Amino acid sequence: MSQPNQRPLKVACPQCKTKVEWSEQNPYRPFCSERCKILDLGAWADESHRIAGEPALDETNIDAWLAQADRGDEQ
Repeated sequence: MSQPNQRPLKVACPQCKTKVEWSEQNPYRPFCSERCKILDLGAWADESHRIAGEPALDETNIDAWLAQADRGDEQ
């Protein structure tokens, strides 16, 4: 809830960078519209958007890695 003398917070839409008011009246926040919200969701779905970091652990080789670690082998 905002203070009466305080201006509403404005944020940039993550998709198109348009400044939008962060309020309960904007059902798409932080996006400016349903279109931008759907475009962003699609980018995550087709893996265009990614969170930086190490690749996920490929568990198919975990037994070999554990055996290698037990022997003290270096990669």
